[in-house]
Amino acid sequence: MALNIQPLSDRVVIEPTAAEQKTASGLYIPDTAKEKPQQGKVVAVGNGKKDHDMTVKVGDTVLYGKYSGTELKLDGSDYLIMREDDILAIV
Repeated sequence: MALNIQPLSDRVVIEPTAAEQKTASGLYIPDTAKEKPQQGKVVAVGNGKKDHDMTVKVGDTVLYGKYSGTELKLDGSDYLIMREDDILAIV
């Protein structure tokens, strides 16, 4: 399924990875205690700015700040849209 959104300028759309369901020792984590994911897959990239080319590309797995971006729900899936500067690293 193709994503029906095109980010502008230096913005990217990221699909966050699912939060962990259980701990390493096998305990299940309740929804209220789950950490917000800080890793995701880039699904759409803007064209960049006149003096700055985009570093990330579609398909990259990236790390971003805990409170970065704006949450977006599209076609029943959750996404984040943020500036490329909010991305900390490509994994």
